[in-house]
Amino acid sequence: MDDAQVRELVESKLATIPDFPEPGVLFRDLTPVFADGPAFHALAEALTVPFAGRFDVLAGVEARGFLLAGAASALCGAGVLPVRKAGKLPRAVLREEYDLEYGTAALEVHEGELPPGSRVLIVDDVLATGGTVGAAARLVERAGWTVAGVSVAIELEALAGRGMLGGRYDVHSVLRY
Repeated sequence: MDDAQVRELVESKLATIPDFPEPGVLFRDLTPVFADGPAFHALAEALTVPFAGRFDVLAGVEARGFLLAGAASALCGAGVLPVRKAGKLPRAVLREEYDLEYGTAALEVHEGELPPGSRVLIVDDVLATGGTVGAAARLVERAGWTVAGVSVAIELEALAGRGMLGGRYDVHSVLRY
């Protein structure tokens, strides 16, 4: 399936909800895509194809990134590195804090989970302001691994997340709004 066909299929299943979670926001809901086998398969595959041969592991950012990275890993035979919200991992962790609109949050990975220099493709559902993806990338680098790229289902271009990443990473988005 070519890129245009993937976009068309995924968009045909995507739900758009106005004024959620607050007035003025147009929420793009991927859950109908996840529920449709062919659309989910096409999306998962589309996330990795541009990076074929350039990564060892997929880093799924909690929570929808877990679904996407898990599905994509099953298709391409790579492992999955869970990038979790703070306090969810049982062993020694590395933590990276990042700013939210009202406060801060943190992501964590297990220390030593991968060999040094492992090539990690960061996968998430949405690239908006770049805070979450940027924190995941910094965390990967602090762990001694290499960011092979960033791949997202949806990029909200008006929020300039790609720019916040400073051009440091190859970024691929299946859909752009």
